[in-house]
Amino acid sequence: MHRRRRTALLLTAAIAAAPLLTACGNDAHPGAAAVVGGQRITVAQLEDRVDEVRVAQRAAVPDDARYAQAVAGTGTLARTTLQGMVLDRVLHHAAQDAGVTVTPKEVQQMRTGLEQQVGGAKALETAWLEQYDIPPARLDENLRLQLQAQKLAEKLGTDTRRPEFWKALSEASEELDIDLNPRYGSWDVEKSSRVDAKTPWLRDVTAQGTQQTA
Repeated sequence: MHRRRRTALLLTAAIAAAPLLTACGNDAHPGAAAVVGGQRITVAQLEDRVDEVRVAQRAAVPDDARYAQAVAGTGTLARTTLQGMVLDRVLHHAAQDAGVTVTPKEVQQMRTGLEQQVGGAKALETAWLEQYDIPPARLDENLRLQLQAQKLAEKLGTDTRRPEFWKALSEASEELDIDLNPRYGSWDVEKSSRVDAKTPWLRDVTAQGTQQTA
């Protein structure tokens, strides 16, 4: 695998999974899954993004049994999707501060290169859906994210694996004052990552949600 592709996959792979949580009590921001820089990511928007993945999975795996397996394997989808939505805004903010931009032509060039590596457009879409829960309609958006990460790292004189890169994201996270709905955990500014909330009234609903979805 070429170094560029490894770098491109790094940020996507870093969006890891853990149990989906629900909480009792009133939310600080009713109807919001997260507030980033004063802008709400609503629960409805998050659910729409999750539905996009489910629809893509259903289309890719028409067999009921295989689809049920695919759903079971992505039982933490809402949480990982929200992390991706927040991280996208954090990275965009950091890139803006650094004067980093990504053009549609650069995204297309990256996509073409990846398609050549994996065996075509369909193979790339399938790989992103299966490995990273990115539906085909969001593929270019995700590649833009990867390119922003690469170019920001280059501007900082480092790469996406180094502390200097994540320090820039940490600073952006702090500036954006990120507030997550407790049911999805909280945002770790230092790591620029969502973490599970450790409160006794939270309960894991992953299994139940998976059964209902399937």
